[in-house]
Amino acid sequence: MASRLVPKVNSKQGGSPCKEKHVVLLSPVGRMEISGCETGVHEIKLPKMSELPSGAESSVACEVCEGAEEMPEPLRQCTAWLRAYFSEPESTGTLPLPAFHHPLLQTDSFTRQVLWTLLRDVKFGEAVSYKQLADLAGNSRAARAVGGAMRSNPIPIIIPCHRVILSSGDTGSYGGGQLLKEWLLAHEKLQKEKLARGGRR
Repeated sequence: MASRLVPKVNSKQGGSPCKEKHVVLLSPVGRMEISGCETGVHEIKLPKMSELPSGAESSVACEVCEGAEEMPEPLRQCTAWLRAYFSEPESTGTLPLPAFHHPLLQTDSFTRQVLWTLLRDVKFGEAVSYKQLADLAGNSRAARAVGGAMRSNPIPIIIPCHRVILSSGDTGSYGGGQLLKEWLLAHEKLQKEKLARGGRR
């Protein structure tokens, strides 16, 4: 079912090359660089940070600071989704996910299956172990391959590889660094608790 969500066009295998556009989003965790074309988002690059804002709450507004003009629709949807994630996470479920246009998400592979399973099944404020995700993706013995899939995820945060942790409960490694992973998990936990409190009133 998930394969219908994946754009089939992959210009890197012939055809006309993408007209790649770049956008920089200033987020509470730093500068995020997003690239993509009319067909879909290619990649989200996370900031590499040695220090993050204190606490999971941040007053930094989430704004596009470069590339706002001539933004193709997938990049517009991607930046809208990320802004909502940081400031009104409860609304991300109602926003359209941008199309993805990265070769890894267009070739039939266990990595793609793992990433789509993660996107579809592991919701905001939840976490799974590498082994649990391997089970969900249909191969319970592939926890190590799941780790490889997380490392090669081109669309972090939207495809939430930060929600995959060690069976021991430790956060484990992350492309954006352990601090960022811990911040994202704390942000989601805090926002989820706020929503739960709001619902009980």
